[in-house]
Amino acid sequence: MSRKAQELDRTWYSASGFVGWFTQVNHRIIGTRFIVTSFIFFLMAGIEALLLRTQLAVPENSFLTPDHFNQLFTMHGSSMMFFFAVPMMEGLGIYVVPLMIGTRDMAFPRLNAFGYYVYLIAGVTLYAAGFLGHAPDGGWFAYVPLTLPQYSPGLGLDFWATMITFIEISALVAAVELIVTVFKQRAPGMSLNRMPLFVWAMLVTMFMIVFAMPPLMVGSVMLALDRTVSTHFFMPSGGGEPLLWQHLFWFFGHPEVYIILVPALGVISSIVVTFARRPIFGYTAMVLSVVSIGFVAFGLWVHHMFTTGLPALGVSFFTAASVMIAVPSGVQIFCWIATLWGAKLRIATPLLFVLGFFFIFVLGGLTGVMVASVPFDTQVHDTYFLVAHFHYVLIGGAVFPVFGAIYYWFPKIFGRMLNETAGKWSFALMFVGFNLGFFPMHQLGLQGMPRRVYTYLFDSGWFELSLLATIGAYVFALGVLVTAVDALLSFLRKPDAPDNPWGGDTLEWATRSPPPNYNFEDIPVVRGRWALWERGDEPAGAVTGLHPGRREVLVTTLLDAEPHAVAILPGPTIWPFLAAVAVAAGFLGFIRHPIWFPIGLLLTFVGFVGWLWPRAVGGSAEEQVR
Repeated sequence: MSRKAQELDRTWYSASGFVGWFTQVNHRIIGTRFIVTSFIFFLMAGIEALLLRTQLAVPENSFLTPDHFNQLFTMHGSSMMFFFAVPMMEGLGIYVVPLMIGTRDMAFPRLNAFGYYVYLIAGVTLYAAGFLGHAPDGGWFAYVPLTLPQYSPGLGLDFWATMITFIEISALVAAVELIVTVFKQRAPGMSLNRMPLFVWAMLVTMFMIVFAMPPLMVGSVMLALDRTVSTHFFMPSGGGEPLLWQHLFWFFGHPEVYIILVPALGVISSIVVTFARRPIFGYTAMVLSVVSIGFVAFGLWVHHMFTTGLPALGVSFFTAASVMIAVPSGVQIFCWIATLWGAKLRIATPLLFVLGFFFIFVLGGLTGVMVASVPFDTQVHDTYFLVAHFHYVLIGGAVFPVFGAIYYWFPKIFGRMLNETAGKWSFALMFVGFNLGFFPMHQLGLQGMPRRVYTYLFDSGWFELSLLATIGAYVFALGVLVTAVDALLSFLRKPDAPDNPWGGDTLEWATRSPPPNYNFEDIPVVRGRWALWERGDEPAGAVTGLHPGRREVLVTTLLDAEPHAVAILPGPTIWPFLAAVAVAAGFLGFIRHPIWFPIGLLLTFVGFVGWLWPRAVGGSAEEQVR
């Protein structure tokens, strides 16, 4: 290690140990925490799903009571949508994007850490409430008036509404972080038309979060106020409008499907390019398709409200948008197929999950076009047909790409290779189990089986297909377990991973595995869209002159990524954690009494003052908090 690298390592060092855990701000550490924590929530949601499927395996089963079924159903949906899918995609972006664009850290490292602590506190609090007998039971969508106090007494829905408001802070923090980092810290030469497709996907996703999350926060605050201080936003008896909740929720809810999907499209593009060993076919078309999805996704929310009695003329516009959004998705799939066609493919586990995504997501998209038709949607609404469609889109569009991303970037993140044999078994079990579990639900829905019911009668004719779906769920879970065990064993017996085991083209493969604290000893210079492949045998260009004794990052111009300035980033501190605890105190205390909200606001102000207070680090003014 050179003298410069040693000094950089000291400058960018993050303390370890129990106390050090609460002070770390490095983007790789925070990104890894998001990934691991969200995967734990995914496993918990999977256990809840297995319990639900066990209850529905046979008619008139008494394995779960109706109350326990509703609670598990709510926790499963909330965990998958709020605590796994979006945070997992954010975690991948927080870890990978700075490496892909050739910078040393995110634009606001402490804000990044604050977002993670908010997310962690929200998830732990909701599950702790459930274990203490206050699990929410109104579904992950919390339709009013059923979730108002007179129909859902107790604290379960209070915790749900409060934690949903709380966790959206984390999503908005990550969005601001990534937007600023991508626009202002790209390596010299990485103009907008040279950015990797994964970076484009994350950028579009973060803009979608900025516009989609506030309506949900408004709605959940209104619900919390209706439940705690007896406002009448959604209470019909007090002049409130229950349908307002659906508009607010689904204005967030349907874009959220694409907030989950769009990063997955970026993952697919990264894997396809690497394993086809050729540039993507139609780079410009791919970028425009992602941007189009980001726009059209906000015109689909009434897609979920066709049976609420809205005017037919208004509904027709949302029907058109629901069909229209299939076009940019189809463009992406055709570009991927064109890239793979005729290529000398390297068949490995990440690519297998991509191929599985093609099959599952296309089927989900076809049923999506079907339910865009108002007459058909009216027929299958609130049946298992929609459960099947929903899971084909989200598991096909999120879980399979995420597992492909895990196998693809695991060597870079942890410096170890996962076992290829185990990966192929995991894919096979997950693919077979998923289709065995969810494809029969299409037929169950067409036969009239309603969703969100805890049991059914023997003479309904649904027994065989329900049992088949339950068997498929357990097979799918076995495939997930194979990956989880393989990941744990990799730390015990696997050799260190090479820096670029797949032969990738993007800048994260230009540094060590795992990367050093400072990512790059010298900031690289980019010469084309395929940064490492276009370098060839020529020496790599690099930016020199950044002071190794300060946490300096290069600031570049927005369009052409020309060097513009140098920014000094703040170092590790415990204040983001304390600020997150203060915010949590205000939100959670509000459940018991409104006075806690101003108390929490005051504590949060103190936390931010400590966070932003200028101080010299190490007895010098080299690292000023700004």
